[in-house]
Amino acid sequence: MGNMGIWQLLIIAVIVILLFGTKKLRSLGGDLGGAVKGFKSAMSSEDEKKSLEENSSDVAKTSAAATEKKPESKDKEQA
Repeated sequence: MGNMGIWQLLIIAVIVILLFGTKKLRSLGGDLGGAVKGFKSAMSSEDEKKSLEENSSDVAKTSAAATEKKPESKDKEQA
C-alpha cells in the first residue's frame, strides 16, 4: 500500500498541474528555491560569525596578555 509506482506519481503530477497551472507552479518553485537559498546563506553567515567571534576572542586574550607583560618590562627599564 505504501509503495507508489511511477504511474501513480505521474497521475498525481498531472492532477496538480491541472489544478494550479504551470505559471503558478513555476512561481511557487522560484519562491521555494529563493527561500532555501536564503536559509543556506543565513546558516553559513551564522557559522562565519561564530568562527570570527572565536578568533577575535582568542586575539583579544593574547593581546590582553601581551599588554599585561609590556608595563612590567617598562617598569624594569625605568628603574
